[in-house]
Amino acid sequence: MVALLDFGTLFFIIAAVVIFFQLRSVLGRRTGSERPPIDPFTANRTRPAVPRETGNDNVVSLPQNQSGPVEVVDPYAQIDAFAKEGTPVNHGLREIRDLDSSFEPKSFVEGARTAYEVIIKAFADGDRATLKNLLSKEVYDGFVAAISDREGRNEKIETSFVGFNESSVVAAGMRGSEANVTLRFVSQIISATRDANGTVIDGDPDHVAEVVDVWTFARDTRSKDPNWKLVATEAED
Repeated sequence: MVALLDFGTLFFIIAAVVIFFQLRSVLGRRTGSERPPIDPFTANRTRPAVPRETGNDNVVSLPQNQSGPVEVVDPYAQIDAFAKEGTPVNHGLREIRDLDSSFEPKSFVEGARTAYEVIIKAFADGDRATLKNLLSKEVYDGFVAAISDREGRNEKIETSFVGFNESSVVAAGMRGSEANVTLRFVSQIISATRDANGTVIDGDPDHVAEVVDVWTFARDTRSKDPNWKLVATEAED
């Protein structure tokens, strides 16, 4: 014999089902394909190998032992190919490699170039959130002060990044546990500052200017955080 539900019980069951589907539609469902925050310095690193499918979900194929002599890999090979052996830059990059086995100068410079473009654009747009992820506290405070000062005058910067003429490592080394790499960027940028009335008061929206910046990036090799941050800026005349 099936017991009948009274009206009050039935009402609460229906209400609970409705609330469930409303929350589900508002909050959404995680699919496992959500994109993580972008880190320009690790975007080019090799991803771990994915286990080969065998038809059995409980079986993971392991690398097979290979016979023959084991090839000895020079840990400084990439550094020596990047910077002449015996130079201060080569020596500094080797110091970093000794404490960070994942450090590769070529990949680092590619990440630094991306970071440079992102930071230039974020500063022009007043995007504090993006800047906070890529700058040290001291540099961030300086950038934000300049942005706030600009906003107080109701001025806006229009910036278009054209490309790089040069991006080279000019210094590198360890300061305690902190790895430091200094790069010289020679870039082409279109930039103009407009006042509250839209009048150009600095720069030229129709002119491509060459800009030379010397930026230093750093990270603590003891930290599990792989992110490098901009810790110093300098402009060349």
